[in-house]
Amino acid sequence: MTLRPLQRYLPVLDWGRGYGRSALTSDLIAAAIVTIMLIPQSLAYALLAGLPPETGLYASIAPIVLYAVFGTSRALAVGPVAVVSLMTAAAIGDVAEAGTAGYAAAALTLAALSGGMLLLMGVFRLGFLANFLSHPVIAGFITASGVLIAASQLRHILGIEAHGHTLPEILLSLAAHLPQANLATLAIGVAATGFLFWVRKGLKPLLRSLGLGPRLADIAARAGPVAAVAATTAAVWLGGLDASGVAIVGEVPQALPPLTVPAATPELIRALAIPALLISVIGFVESISVAQTLAAKKRQRIDPDQELIGLGAANLGAALTGGFPVTGGFSRSVVNYDAGAETPAAGAFTAAGLAIAALALTPLIHYLPKATLAATIIVAVLSLVDFSILRRAWGYSKADFSAVAATILLTLGFGVEAGVSAGVILSVALFLYKTSRPHIAEVGLVPGTQHFRNINRHKVLTDPGLLTIRIDESLYFANARYLEDFLLDRIVADPALRDVVLMCSAVNEIDMSALESLEAINARLADMGLTLHLSEVKGPVMDRLQRTHFLDALTGKVFLSQYDAYRRLAGRVRAAE
Repeated sequence: MTLRPLQRYLPVLDWGRGYGRSALTSDLIAAAIVTIMLIPQSLAYALLAGLPPETGLYASIAPIVLYAVFGTSRALAVGPVAVVSLMTAAAIGDVAEAGTAGYAAAALTLAALSGGMLLLMGVFRLGFLANFLSHPVIAGFITASGVLIAASQLRHILGIEAHGHTLPEILLSLAAHLPQANLATLAIGVAATGFLFWVRKGLKPLLRSLGLGPRLADIAARAGPVAAVAATTAAVWLGGLDASGVAIVGEVPQALPPLTVPAATPELIRALAIPALLISVIGFVESISVAQTLAAKKRQRIDPDQELIGLGAANLGAALTGGFPVTGGFSRSVVNYDAGAETPAAGAFTAAGLAIAALALTPLIHYLPKATLAATIIVAVLSLVDFSILRRAWGYSKADFSAVAATILLTLGFGVEAGVSAGVILSVALFLYKTSRPHIAEVGLVPGTQHFRNINRHKVLTDPGLLTIRIDESLYFANARYLEDFLLDRIVADPALRDVVLMCSAVNEIDMSALESLEAINARLADMGLTLHLSEVKGPVMDRLQRTHFLDALTGKVFLSQYDAYRRLAGRVRAAE
């Protein structure tokens, strides 16, 4: 029995068959580097989601293994990420109070809902839906989310209580509690943040200048957050700073991820369904973007529909092992790729390393200050902030700029759910707006050739009795009337016209609404004494038109090329006179 049918849903059967010693060595090295990076990062993202720190480790074990089995990317590292963690906190903060059993149960339910939605989308091959999200709009949302995340972590840096889901709320709350700032916490937070920023840019060049090899220097630079964790934990323990008000992680269970069952009450499912859908969409878009970027560097192929299944399985795994929603992370995936990961097995080895950490290393983080985790989050998310997208969008497209600016402002002013909802709506609205007003050009013959170009851009030959219109978009319900109005306005202004040719070289589809508009145009032109022709109609479009009565009612002809139409129709006015 061939395994080919199973490989569609189990990519592990494909890459696993040729797995050898070389790939094993590369994957183990990559896993060691990524594990070092993920230990503090996982703890930090659990803090961001409002969950106990061990939850971050749990969410990074089973999901990675499941993605390794079902995913198609050989470098994508799945686990908690900043934006999804923030969205998790915003979603379950509305249904339960942080720190309660209900809050943790809601996180499991949110992961299960997200996993189920992703799995269904993958089974029904709906990966193409990600194409409807405008990249500039998503970039704007991620930028605003980065600002929100960094602002939300300032309370841990300052050692104060502050709350809020929007930037104004967070800043006002921080200002109100600023007098209660803990100086010891502030010193740890500022030092950790400064150190982590320096590690990102300065440590590797320093180590290289001291004669360390590139691979060792890179590993040491990646281990910067671990060094910050170790140093600040030791400082709190040795100095007894927890007694001075420095908030610490505290007791962390020394165990593997537990088996958990998400709550399935109708009320909770209704409350979390929309947030789960938004998390699924944003998580998938972020993940597929990273996966495709890394795969392109090695000429590998990513299957978006199978990625949905892989991410769905990962989220269901998180729901059943005490985690929260996960997706493919940019920073960890890049580290995984740069470290030499050859196959998804690197993720499975990373999961094993994190499992060892959950079993053996958790007592060591008892005195880990939350300010250090907050610094880890701030440094990680500020790399996502890119306000230059506004300048680039303004210079290229005012419509794109408006959508990006609105997404950023709504996310900062009304919260992450409003921002991502606005991003989805604006992406679709932007698509509809652009396609509802397609570029329509009046074209003429370039002298000495058989090519036709816009009369406003080129010196071309035209005929007073012939109007040739090129439509640079498929025709559907949203733009059919626009074409009709454009044609009638142009024809009314020129009584010398006898023939109108619609050049359809860029028309890939004509829906029923557009067909009715073409029928109306044909009838109106006939009433005016004009003849309607088509040229360069694509095969699939012609096949559909032949199944209707439109071609029988067409007053003119369908020409294979625009040059044939011009040669046949030019001069008809003079001939008639």
